[in-house]
Amino acid sequence: MKAITMTQFGAPNVLTLSDIPRPIISSEQLLVKVHAIGVNRADILQRRGKYPPVPGDSDILGLEIAGTIVTVGDNVVDWRVGDKVFGLVGGGAYAEYCLLDSQMAMKIPDNWSFEQAAAVPEVFMTANETIFELGQLQQGETLLLHAAASGVGTAALQMAKYIGAAVIASVSNENKKASIKKLGADFVINYKKENLFAKCFEYTNQLGVDVIEDFIGAEYLQQHLALLKMNGRLILVALMRGSEALFDMRLVLKKRLQIKGSVMRTRTLSDKREITQRFVKRWLPILQQGSIHPVVDKVFSFDEVAKAHEYMEANKNIGKIILTVS
Repeated sequence: MKAITMTQFGAPNVLTLSDIPRPIISSEQLLVKVHAIGVNRADILQRRGKYPPVPGDSDILGLEIAGTIVTVGDNVVDWRVGDKVFGLVGGGAYAEYCLLDSQMAMKIPDNWSFEQAAAVPEVFMTANETIFELGQLQQGETLLLHAAASGVGTAALQMAKYIGAAVIASVSNENKKASIKKLGADFVINYKKENLFAKCFEYTNQLGVDVIEDFIGAEYLQQHLALLKMNGRLILVALMRGSEALFDMRLVLKKRLQIKGSVMRTRTLSDKREITQRFVKRWLPILQQGSIHPVVDKVFSFDEVAKAHEYMEANKNIGKIILTVS
């Protein structure tokens, strides 16, 4: 099969289209002919040598696929050859064929394209696990959402608005500001032109916010704690601007704050199955009826993978970047 491989870490040009053997299926897996692949920041980090796969998982890039089942494991009873499925994988998505755990596979709705399906798993499950499972965001509360134009951001924004929460969104330019406002954000801040935290306090009448979806990390930690209301929740999803920080712990005590973190890739298979089922139960029906939807920014062909990575690294996307496999 064709797959995207690399012999060294580095810039996007290390990614090469190669011929390699198809993966060997186990008794509880599906072998899927891949038609579309979601591109994620994790792929870029892995390409740079900063986010290795879990031992036992494929070292080929890619964490989410949509495609058609071509082989079913011996112990699988719920799926058949020819079924159209999508889901999270531990690695191996950048290939013509990929293994998918049968209990993490989801049926692609009849009115969805493969590209739409591939744009869903990583971002909507991440948003559910961080904002709703860990953050316990409720109707009437306020969420500060960083990187609102990212895949996770566009998913989280819609989910938060669906339950009746207010969303303050942070973006990096005026084009993204307009798009995220159109997607439903209550208040959008261009952090490169405006004072993010002053604007948050101004919008909330100095009250602050209930939940923060934090991709930033150390640089904003103290300001985040100051911005949170009583019983506020800070959910760490990434550490784009540092992993070590000094902060005033008195704020945590005084306001009974919670600081929680989440990484999807290193979770156990059992955890990932439960994450999938929570998503299927709560959000997949809402997606199927069209009340919320995956936002696809740009689609690249399989052999344009380097361009897709460059596009993401340039921070141009509003929503998901997808690779298609013919």
